[in-house]
Amino acid sequence: MKMSPEIQQAVAECGPALVATASKSGKPDVSAKGSFRVLDDEHVMFADVASPQTIANLTENPQVSAICLKDRYGVRIWGKAEILTEGDLFDQMAQAMAARQMTVKHLVKIAVEEATLF
Repeated sequence: MKMSPEIQQAVAECGPALVATASKSGKPDVSAKGSFRVLDDEHVMFADVASPQTIANLTENPQVSAICLKDRYGVRIWGKAEILTEGDLFDQMAQAMAARQMTVKHLVKIAVEEATLF
């Protein structure tokens, strides 16, 4: 699904996104992601710096939901995650996070299936 320019702008303006995952058995987990950002009009992404449960859940069940909030509006995103540990995109995120003294273990790229403003 293509995200509208309004949705992309809202994601860019929000603070940390809250990312929800669930294990294969359905046990949920929610984690704040300060690195959450738009990759292109069909993908968002975030870095795993210290989120072993998020990665464990996504390994078992790639379905993910995220909510980005700012003031009185926000964006809800649903999609399917792909976990990256190498490549140009991973290297770019690792470099950006290194400037903040953070080490990226995984990059999570999410193919957006649905996104709504509220």
